[in-house]
Amino acid sequence: MQHANDSALNVAVTTSPALGDSLLLMTVARNLQLSGKTVTVFSQHMRALRDWFPGIDIQPALRDDDADALLRPFDTVIQLHANRPVPRLEQRHPDALVLEHLCRAPSTEPMAGRLAQFCRESLRLHHAEPGNGLAVPAGLTHRKHRLRVAIHPTASTPDKRWLAPRFVRLALELKAKGFEPHFIVTDEERADWEHVQQHGVGLPRLGTLDNVAAWLVESGWFIGNDSGIGHLASCLRVPTLSLFMRRGIARTWRPGWGAGKVLVGGAWLPTGRLKERCWKYALSVNQVLRAFQQLQREAT
Repeated sequence: MQHANDSALNVAVTTSPALGDSLLLMTVARNLQLSGKTVTVFSQHMRALRDWFPGIDIQPALRDDDADALLRPFDTVIQLHANRPVPRLEQRHPDALVLEHLCRAPSTEPMAGRLAQFCRESLRLHHAEPGNGLAVPAGLTHRKHRLRVAIHPTASTPDKRWLAPRFVRLALELKAKGFEPHFIVTDEERADWEHVQQHGVGLPRLGTLDNVAAWLVESGWFIGNDSGIGHLASCLRVPTLSLFMRRGIARTWRPGWGAGKVLVGGAWLPTGRLKERCWKYALSVNQVLRAFQQLQREAT
């Protein structure tokens, strides 16, 4: 990359289809912009949240057939993973920066902190911070519904998902304690969770990611699997409890913005393979409730 103080530098940031990755890479985009660079973000999810990122140019996600033409005018192109969203980026652009090595770095920092450190040390943006520029639009009140607990029971892959019946039991326990649990799922997932409504558990129809963010920012708490929605809650400074399968994964990918706790299921299991297969069975509802109580004490 050219000298970090070159104010004419024109940078493209391309984010993967994953919501969490996209929110994280906005940390780099934000710090570059604050240093005087011209930054354009190509991202499906961030395009949906463009009203939450004022002043940042956010374009639709790149398609492989138009990526070369759209990226050619940029001095530098940055993406997190080697082959997504743009496959073989380092062969297709003369000044591509792929940051995948940060995912494997021997660091105790979450990815938000690692990306800020990369900006300080490699891009020489000495005042870089983990913030990604997300700002709550006017008309919304942060944590307006203090007793509302947003529960996200799904994830991008089955191995990341705690057991569905335990999520339901957790919601009922929270309801008995005076909280207002609601499950956040996509329209495609909704049929699998409609039964929770018969127990008095909420299942709002939120639709767009913009609506999810607006509803989430006014919630008091968040509990969920390792997922992009957890990163969004953390970005919105809603206290988060995130459930993970392995300690190493949690160390890297835990939400890194607002107050939060991580709970790893089956950390006592002897091998990584067993942890990945059995964590969801080893993690009890009572463990999650105790961790939530700790989060309450720490976040108030």
